[in-house]
Amino acid sequence: MKYLIVGLGNIGPEYAYTRHNIGFLIADQLVKGLGGSFSNLRLAYYSEVSFKGKKLHVIKPTTFMNLSGRAVNYWMHEFKVPFENVIVLVDDLALPLGKLRLKLQGSSSGHNGLKSIEAVCGGQAYPRLRFGIGDNFPKGRQADYVLSNFDKEELPELPGLIDKSTELIKSFVTVGPAKTMTAFNQ
Repeated sequence: MKYLIVGLGNIGPEYAYTRHNIGFLIADQLVKGLGGSFSNLRLAYYSEVSFKGKKLHVIKPTTFMNLSGRAVNYWMHEFKVPFENVIVLVDDLALPLGKLRLKLQGSSSGHNGLKSIEAVCGGQAYPRLRFGIGDNFPKGRQADYVLSNFDKEELPELPGLIDKSTELIKSFVTVGPAKTMTAFNQ
């Protein structure tokens, strides 16, 4: 069984620890924890790791957030991974910091990375791990908020939340979405 794990984010050191890059941070921790590393390949940083007999193709698109669908489509077809085995790791303003929610499908909720995946890959029927980043920003300042670094009060919580996210991914690929949602959706 093959899976494509997609960490959404933007490339470049200025974005490395921003809220919008939580997908990259989770993907990094997953790969590191499974003894892998990333290579810069077509449209993405790519790693292949295994977990309990499951092959995980992990990507961090180098297309920038708004064109993430190009990378997802390419790698999904490259390895013939069905859409239901694509797990997108994404930041979510609608959830408080650190709240995790696995959804098997749904709208983009205005997220440009998810909009791109829907447009290029043809639909909303793919799993996504929504990682809450909160919505503590003044009206009209959403872009500044998601592209800003986590606050010093939030930073101590991040390692544990990222670890919990990687455990959710491992659960998804071993016991399936239903049991994973029961165990992890808060």
